[in-house]
Amino acid sequence: MFTKCSQRAANIESFKVMDLLKRARELESQGCDVVHLEVGEPDFATAEPVAEAAIAAIRAGRTQYTPAAGIPELREAIAGYYQTRYDLNVDPVQVLVTPGASGALLLAFALLADTGQTFMMSDPGYPCNRQFLRFLQAGAQLVPTGPAERFQLTEALISEHWQSQTAGVLLASPSNPTGTLVPPEQMQAIAQRVRQLGGQLIVDELYHGLTYGADAMTALQVDPDVFVINSFSKYFGMTGWRLGWLIAPPEAIKMMEKMAQNLFISPTTVSQYAALAAFQPDSLAIFEGRRQAFEERRNFLVQGLKSLGFAVPAMPDGAFYVYADASHLTDDSFNFCWSLLEENHIAVTPGADFGQFEASRYVRFSYTTGLVQIEKALQRMAKRFSATR
Repeated sequence: MFTKCSQRAANIESFKVMDLLKRARELESQGCDVVHLEVGEPDFATAEPVAEAAIAAIRAGRTQYTPAAGIPELREAIAGYYQTRYDLNVDPVQVLVTPGASGALLLAFALLADTGQTFMMSDPGYPCNRQFLRFLQAGAQLVPTGPAERFQLTEALISEHWQSQTAGVLLASPSNPTGTLVPPEQMQAIAQRVRQLGGQLIVDELYHGLTYGADAMTALQVDPDVFVINSFSKYFGMTGWRLGWLIAPPEAIKMMEKMAQNLFISPTTVSQYAALAAFQPDSLAIFEGRRQAFEERRNFLVQGLKSLGFAVPAMPDGAFYVYADASHLTDDSFNFCWSLLEENHIAVTPGADFGQFEASRYVRFSYTTGLVQIEKALQRMAKRFSATR
């Protein structure tokens, strides 16, 4: 019988949305029709040009280890993408290809945060960020943010909450769970302030490409020394391929490449060759069509949630989430979400997954499923709420 467990492992919290997904799968195996509005995974299959590139790579025998920083062709393609999309010159030596954005975040935190130091981040925010730091015996310094700040850190909040052990700041724009962007002028003010305070700014740009009404700027446009993290999972729809990237100053890349050699050996080879096709014009046209579908889903879901009594205090600018205030319906969103799953077969994520600040009043809905399924969930909730009035 296994009895030994390190304190490090014991301190890692579960990812609640994955607990919900596990239970949803169990209900489905019993014949239940579950509507999935919980996980942040696009429902579209991998784009055909990307899949064909992977097949071609396998047939060509491209299945050996690659350099830990990624194949040169992909590093160059990512750098070229910044020139095309943002009119920004990025040297390929500044690009580190990683096993998902999770690998990028782990490497960045490992480089920048010593034992006992903290990274400041918004509460609410993506839950695994806290666990990466905890694993490294560092910590997350959660700063409460609400509708007034559109759930984002500001230069004023960073100045107010900076501490002697603060190593830096992590932003997400667009963010998970709220989908809000950091405005350009605020991004510039934050970058300047963090630099003045002697810290390092990391910006999670995983949902770039999935914005509605306005394109997102990259933080590199206001500060070339910012660490920027992105992924092929969201806009490019390659979740299971586990591939991301990090852009940082060349000296930092060398240090993180050394760590990557030991931790990962290399990113997945076939995924890298597949990702080369993601930047082709025919692939980008597919992704743009999907972006438009997400925007339609967002608008439909927000309208439906409001009609049921949810409040949406910050209309999402991007990503594929709605962070809805359910306080008119419940004072315990955690049990509310589990009840929705067990009784109504609707899987959504409680605010408790994303932090502590007013978590009991918020629920995150993910519009990564089609309009038919979203409408089904809204109808089920309407029936539930009408029965309780």
